[in-house]
Amino acid sequence: MFSYYLDLALRSLKRNKVLTALMVIAIALGIGACMTTFTVLHVLSGDPLPGKSARLFYPQIDPEDMDGYEPNKEPARQVTWIDGMNLLKAKRGERQALMTGGAVPVQPAQSGMDPFFSDARFTTADFFPMFETPFLFGRGWSEAEDNGKARVAVITRSLNDKLYGGNDSTGKILRMKDTAFRVIGVLDTWRPNPHFYDLNMGNYSATEDVFVPLTTARDLRFERNGSMNCWGRGGGDNEHIETATCVWLQFWVQLESADKAADYRTFLDNYSKEQKALGRFQRPSNVRLSNVMEWMDVNKVVPSDVRLQSWLALGFLLVCLVNTVGLMLAKFLRRAGELGVRRALGASKREVFVQLLVEAGVIGLAGGVGGLVLAFLGLWLVRLQPADYASLAHLDISMLLVTFMLALISSLLAGLLPAWRACQITPALQLKSQ
Repeated sequence: MFSYYLDLALRSLKRNKVLTALMVIAIALGIGACMTTFTVLHVLSGDPLPGKSARLFYPQIDPEDMDGYEPNKEPARQVTWIDGMNLLKAKRGERQALMTGGAVPVQPAQSGMDPFFSDARFTTADFFPMFETPFLFGRGWSEAEDNGKARVAVITRSLNDKLYGGNDSTGKILRMKDTAFRVIGVLDTWRPNPHFYDLNMGNYSATEDVFVPLTTARDLRFERNGSMNCWGRGGGDNEHIETATCVWLQFWVQLESADKAADYRTFLDNYSKEQKALGRFQRPSNVRLSNVMEWMDVNKVVPSDVRLQSWLALGFLLVCLVNTVGLMLAKFLRRAGELGVRRALGASKREVFVQLLVEAGVIGLAGGVGGLVLAFLGLWLVRLQPADYASLAHLDISMLLVTFMLALISSLLAGLLPAWRACQITPALQLKSQ
């Protein structure tokens, strides 16, 4: 019966081409607007490390003085060098990484290439296994190389292509700030979105091109980037930042269970009380422990305007569906004579209702195709914007399926009232009028 209803639907749509086109356009406009904004929202609010984000945590402690103190206020979003090193060396998690962003002057060996600055990540050895970074060549460095302030570096595939033509560069020398570094690893394409491990560098910024041990970067006084908050007599100069009362480092820890997360929170509380007893901390213990997705919520990573645009697009779709309801109602009621004959020949209300819903579904699928074209156009326009997330606006397979599902469901919902009204026509009255 479905193929029969489908044939009837196609015949009906061909007979009323203008009305059909209006309905398809109305649905296409609503679907196009919705899928453009929903795709951007989907990309920006996605899980950057599926399957692992629930086991990665960002600890927060409150090392500041009493100036401006408010009970239960959110503690600092970064840590000092002293606290970061204390937490790192405590080794209370399966893995832990201390880090900050920076920039390094790269001095290519090729005579025809000028020196340039590259974004860098100064971090510790567990960064690579903890965040499951894929390696194209080589490896990350070890804890021993961290402690020894080794002159080693990991670079990205894009920088490897630029400097070494895409060949395996492990073992080669890379000069940065007049210092020779040995390349020990090349990362394959890797860009977690959002840039969750350091939101100070931009919520959706690209992955840094150079990774260097944190101790090495400090030993060579590489320039750091990102925010820094100081209090008391703390100063933010690059020479004495290790002893300054300033928070400027990010610290992540991997905990494999809820019990271990609870134990780590207790450890943070005890650490804060211990530091207060030693005179370093002045405020009462105030600690937080957020996993990746919770940390993104704390920082309101998804721009509020994107959420607002999604709601507005949904409202626009509803307006388009209301118009489609009116057009379908007019179309179905104009066929009252035909439907009356079908009823008189023995078709039940249910069969007529299903026939009309199949027709509405065909209109929805056609509108979905049009909406998909408009969504591609809308996402192209988004990618032209100066926003840091613009380059991420691409339609993936899941959102492609959502496009057609949304179009089909929307058209079926729009067709419910017109189909029901058309089924209420009394066959005898229609036959008498004919």
